[in-house]
Amino acid sequence: LGMCHAVNVASIKGMTEGVVTCGSVMVPCPWFPEIAAWAREHPEADLGLHLTLNSEWRYYRWRPIASPEKVKGLLDEEGFLWRDVASVRQHATAAEVETELRAQIERALQFGMKPTHLDTHMGACFSRPDFFEVYVRLGAEYGILPMLLAPTPTILGMAKQLGIDYQPIAVKLQQQRFVLLDNLITGGVGETLEERRKSYYDLIRNLPPGVTEIILHLSTDDPEIRAITGTWHHRYYEFRIFTDPQTRRLIEQEGIKLIGYKQLAALWHRKRQQ
Repeated sequence: LGMCHAVNVASIKGMTEGVVTCGSVMVPCPWFPEIAAWAREHPEADLGLHLTLNSEWRYYRWRPIASPEKVKGLLDEEGFLWRDVASVRQHATAAEVETELRAQIERALQFGMKPTHLDTHMGACFSRPDFFEVYVRLGAEYGILPMLLAPTPTILGMAKQLGIDYQPIAVKLQQQRFVLLDNLITGGVGETLEERRKSYYDLIRNLPPGVTEIILHLSTDDPEIRAITGTWHHRYYEFRIFTDPQTRRLIEQEGIKLIGYKQLAALWHRKRQQ
């Protein structure tokens, strides 16, 4: 959320009229003030921060929140955040990453948000061990649960691809009483509405036991989102699917319990007090 107006509108409807339980806000993006205002007006909303080190679109770009001279390694030749994670990994220091992530958290707090969790845009915080250490440490410092994953074979493979050996890290996270997701699904497939619906419904019907996060990208259909990305229709279809009463009926039929990060954060805070 915050990326553009169409994403805000669709995501709010997904949370208020559909089955979406929580959202993740990009602080450096142009439409952040709109979603921050909605968060202030709806304190019951389960909104975290999508910590952002990349600006990937061709023309629709954003800059860091921190002063540019303090985060030079995060800037591309045009003065925006790098388009890809590899460039962040190559050029940025952990100190610069910490400066920027801290600035994003502080900006959200200044705007009256009360973030329920942290996660990371394009997995950038998982791309180097020192970046990951900053991500986890800031979550602990601010008391905001970072999105962390159990060391399943799939997750270990994803982490290795991004740039870290996650197995020993996960052991330490569990010793430190963090709450880890059992499973992460990054999206459905298909070029038509019905292909995408079938893909998601198959995922829902075959969910493994435990806590699974399904990452969605919702958008309405408007000229702005069409200009930003050529795959805007995927977002629009996900909006249609996850505000459809049929989807809620399927979830109920499958005996799936919907939760958000508020419940996970409450569990984490209890574990920290033990």
